[in-house]
Amino acid sequence: MKLPAALIAITGLTIAPAFADTYDFDKEHTYITFYVSHVGFSHMLGLMTSYDGSFTFDEAHPEKSKVSVTLKPAGIRTTSELLDHVLQGESFFNSDRFPDIRFESTGIAVKGDKSGDINGNLTMLGVTKPLTLHVHFNRAGYHPLTQMYIAGFSADTELKRSDFGMDYLIPMVGDDVRIAIETEGINMDRNKAESLRH
Repeated sequence: MKLPAALIAITGLTIAPAFADTYDFDKEHTYITFYVSHVGFSHMLGLMTSYDGSFTFDEAHPEKSKVSVTLKPAGIRTTSELLDHVLQGESFFNSDRFPDIRFESTGIAVKGDKSGDINGNLTMLGVTKPLTLHVHFNRAGYHPLTQMYIAGFSADTELKRSDFGMDYLIPMVGDDVRIAIETEGINMDRNKAESLRH
């Protein structure tokens, strides 16, 4: 009876609990894009070029992962410099008054071996609404060229801009906005730990 108790005590002291790793966004390999209908003729494409944040990812228990990102609407770029300027104005992103767009995850539902939904809150123009990102896990491992530990994901979601008070030119400019994300995260802690072993 004493032996099992001793083994439990030993393993409890020697085996550290597993934690989710923290990843910084690799901005050279991350693309946050949005699409909105332009008079029904096509879908205009915009790119969010200014953002910051990180995510945690537990490969064994992905439901424990978290995402936090702040986007700067002043960094939005399209194929038109004039449109870039218009989008900063009061009728759209009003970036002088609301310089940040924030997304904070509140929970993750695993849907398959490599897919899941990240539920969270999106705050834009001073309004906070729930938002779900549909995510596909591409892969994780050491990059063959940089030897850095990388985790890569693809994600998409949709929202109505009118839900956040941005209703200018609807329906000529669409209310429904599709967002597509391709991202790679760098695990700096694991890279440091691995470098110390060699």
